[in-house]
Parts: sequence; structure tokens; C-alpha cells
Amino acid sequence: MKSLKLLLLQQSKLSHLGAIPLLQLDKVAENITTEQGKTLTDAHEVVEHACGMATLQMGEYVRNVSSGIDTYSVREPLGVGAGICPFNFPAMIHLWLRVVTGNTFILKPSERDPGASIMLAELAMEAGLPHGVLNIVHGTNDIVNAICYDDGIRAISFVGSNTAGLHIYGRASAKRKRVQSNMGAKNHGIVMPDANKDATLNALVAAGQRCMALSTIVFVGDSESWFGYFIEVI
Repeated sequence: MKSLKLLLLQQSKLSHLGAIPLLQLDKVAENITTEQGKTLTDAHEVVEHACGMATLQMGEYVRNVSSGIDTYSVREPLGVGAGICPFNFPAMIHLWLRVVTGNTFILKPSERDPGASIMLAELAMEAGLPHGVLNIVHGTNDIVNAICYDDGIRAISFVGSNTAGLHIYGRASAKRKRVQSNMGAKNHGIVMPDANKDATLNALVAAGQRCMALSTIVFVGDSESWFGYFIEVI
């Protein structure tokens, strides 16, 4: 019964943790927009996604995969994890996955816009998250290297540039850490002469400053005449 009560208490805290940022949605989203420049609608979606992550960590159960055989999977905590956040998704990437799966977490937000991470950490304390479960460190290269080399950190998740990603992956994997390193890409969009102008404009999100955004446009044939229209609408 003691373990069941503890489990129910943990579930209650995590549910509360997921609910509190939603109550402060406008405040956190406005901070992201002010610091990073993201549109307010996009910032709202970032916060909402972060708040819903606790529901995405369930295991799986499949009955009767063979005669008299059921299969199931159980997700177990790994240990101390670290997240190195990108500037353009300060409240979504890394922040909650470690905590909601029973691990302690060290977060290094981008030095360009750390405000949202601080606000969400304060809300986590308000929700009753125990001290030491969520930790925030600030800095640049020296902090990143310390995270890579620290033997107590079991896994690192990173989103950012190719240069930083290769640096982190090489050093952390050499220390036998699990490393998730999501680096930038140069995504090209080819615009044909018969393309729909409005549909093309809608595909150009965040001024190309997202991992999967189109940062380079290749115009084919007469579509070059669209330049004036694009500039006027944007």
C-alpha cells in the first residue's frame, strides 16, 4: 500500500505540473514571443505541447500475439539526464520528458532566451516537484563540456547547430552516454511556375528558422516573377 500511495502522489503532482502552465499559458507564451520572436500562436502551441508530454510515456500491452502469449513493455527510469535547448523552441524540447518518466533532469536553456525555462521551473516547484528533480544551469561552451564529461549524467538530448551537435555527440558518446543530437538542416523548396501562390507562402514558416522549415527557395521558370508578390504579402 505504501508504494501505491507513493505512486498516486507522484501521479497527482505530475498532473498538477501539467495543468499549472496551461493556467499561465498566455504569460509563458508572451515571454517566448518577447525573447525569441516566435509568433504568439506558435508560442501557445509550444507551451501546450510541453504540458501534454506526461500522457505520451505509456508502455504497450498486446494480448494473444501467439497462442497463450501476451506481450507488454515497461518504461523504466534511466537516471540523470541533461537537455541542451535550442533558442527557437525554449519550452518544448527536452524540458519534461525526463521528469515525467521518473528521472532527474539538468536543463541548460539557450543563453539567448532562458526566460521560459525559468518560468516553467518555478511552476514545477509550485506544483510540488521535489527539490533536485529539475535543475537549471546557465552558460555556454564550458557548461556544455561539463555536461558531456560528467560521469553522473547518463543521457543527453540536444537540438541546435551542426557544429555544436557534432561536438556534443562526439564527447558524450565517448563517455558512453546515450546521446540524442538533432542538428540543423538546409531544406530546399522548389517552386514551379504553376504552383499556388498562397499555398507556397503558407509553407514558408518561421522565416526558415526551424529545423524542418524551408530556408532556401529555388524558383523555376516564370515563378521568379513572384518576388514582388512575396515581398508585398510578407
